[in-house]
Amino acid sequence: MPDLAGKVAIVTGCASGIGAATVRRFIADGAQVLGTDLDAERGAALCAEAGARFALQDVADRALWPQIVAETVAAFGRLDILVNNAGMVSGAGIGELDDEAMFAAWDKVLAVNLTGTMAGCRAGIAAMRANPGGPKGAIINIASTTAIMPLPTDVGYSASKAAVVALTKSVATWCAQAGLNIRCNTVIPGATMTGILAAAEEQTPGLIAAVARTSPLNRLADPAETAAAIAFLASDECPFMTGAEMLVDGAMTAIHPGF
Repeated sequence: MPDLAGKVAIVTGCASGIGAATVRRFIADGAQVLGTDLDAERGAALCAEAGARFALQDVADRALWPQIVAETVAAFGRLDILVNNAGMVSGAGIGELDDEAMFAAWDKVLAVNLTGTMAGCRAGIAAMRANPGGPKGAIINIASTTAIMPLPTDVGYSASKAAVVALTKSVATWCAQAGLNIRCNTVIPGATMTGILAAAEEQTPGLIAAVARTSPLNRLADPAETAAAIAFLASDECPFMTGAEMLVDGAMTAIHPGF
């Protein structure tokens, strides 16, 4: 089990799914955690139950990011880990909406999934550079298998998650070339039982079963299984791992779709 004792983390999108599981895992591994979410009621409840601190945050609000980081440092003295997990779907293919609705959905999903992640990286790096003892940290950005196998039914989500992978590589190489001991990696979850999928099931009954069949394991991942991968990347167990993608997809992307 990764040892996160003494480390301080921010986890966005903490109210449910992978974010909630990551908060619980980090606390269990000894970290001090600030969880953030737009859902104040569920986010605060999760953090209270897990033993974490909570802050209301819209990750797309760039001006709020320095405040979130400053609150974390004021409470715990440093920042070691940032998990950019908050995300949303747009739910539309390229030709399914009129122009006004299409571009509104596009702008919103990119603001959250891509710009929010970039703003988090920028604010997180600034805090990690000021850590007592010198710059050190780990940033984990959560993408999706849609970065590899885009969905025809969600152009915004697919494009934003592919861009997160490229963003992560850019951040990782910049930190490395700047001589900063700050690693940045991507976790690419496959079919996972998240709040987004549960909401989609309400609109399309049978969707969860269909998604489960996309994995050779023929099941969805438990969010805790993804959180375990995140905890490994957040730990000191992989100091040479940066700019990488870690697939946690039950071999979804390893099999030809015809088999």
